[in-house]
Amino acid sequence: MQIGILGSGNVGGALGRRWAAAGHPVLFASREPDSPRMAALVAAAGPLARAATAAETVASSDIVLLATPWPATRDAVANLPWEGKILIDATNPLLPALAGLEFANTTSGAEQVAAWAPGARVVKAFNTIGYNIMENPTFHGAPVTLLYCGDDPAAKAAVRSLAADAGFAPEDAGRLLRARLLEPFALLWISLAMLEGYGRDIAFSLLRRNDTMVL
Repeated sequence: MQIGILGSGNVGGALGRRWAAAGHPVLFASREPDSPRMAALVAAAGPLARAATAAETVASSDIVLLATPWPATRDAVANLPWEGKILIDATNPLLPALAGLEFANTTSGAEQVAAWAPGARVVKAFNTIGYNIMENPTFHGAPVTLLYCGDDPAAKAAVRSLAADAGFAPEDAGRLLRARLLEPFALLWISLAMLEGYGRDIAFSLLRRNDTMVL
């Protein structure tokens, strides 16, 4: 499965490296695909990775991760060939200084992304934890939970598979409108990690009564 990545910062870099290590070809999008920065990222990801323009990345990929800062998101997805593509929305519509979310309750950032990328099969995922957890999603020998949601069953199945390949325990949170819950949940993680003294090495796990806990 060819994976494209829009937004090659901490999140895009971490997931791109893990997916390439799992055997997936990865395309990192950039305005300057031949720049030294992109060459270093591609080298770190290994022989299955390369850099390309955004248009080439989307056109050539089966599934695309959107990992841009929220203010850049609308422009990042505009005028790209999204028809039929699976689009993983890992963004969060954060207000400055973590004052809240730009969208809440009646819509979500993910629903906005779906409107801005017509034809894309949007799945919300990878937004509820930090990039350091993506680099190592194992706590006490067990994978942490990765929540995702979307309206297209086949797209969700593909994202579930990629989440597992990245080392997570994926859990389906339902339809895309559940992003209205996952985005505030992300703000909780960010607030605990950055403002309340917990630090970034924290994660959530969904436990069932008959689960065996690993401590």
